[in-house]
Amino acid sequence: MTIAAADHILLDTNVLLAATDTARAEFQAARAALDIWPGKGITLYTSGQILREYLCVATRPVNRNGLGLARLDALANIGVLSERLRLLDESQKVHGRLLTLINDTECAGKQVHDANIVATMLTHGVDAIATLNIGDFTRFDKHVRIIKL
Repeated sequence: MTIAAADHILLDTNVLLAATDTARAEFQAARAALDIWPGKGITLYTSGQILREYLCVATRPVNRNGLGLARLDALANIGVLSERLRLLDESQKVHGRLLTLINDTECAGKQVHDANIVATMLTHGVDAIATLNIGDFTRFDKHVRIIKL
């Protein structure tokens, strides 16, 4: 993975989850994204949707594919992450960009959530997303760079 200085990268929900779960195989790579990339001139971003998704999975029981964190622990993690990531607004412009993106790109159902992330990025000039699930975003690769963590 080649990352240039002054990149603007949004971290997908799965990266944030991996960064806060030492049992995940991707823990070290996710922590490196949070701890090392900013020192290389990379600005890291998140969105309200990603933080909501994080809270959903973090507080879900382990036997239902969650982290099983207590609500207050998950909120504390959000607080720490929020200090390190710039939050992108989900505005009327994002909504308009989402509708255009859905019209121009073949996506439906759950893929609309991914389209909303991309629309938020595009509206704010963020050019790349770091994710563990490349397949979720390949349909948008003409719009944003996809970085496999």
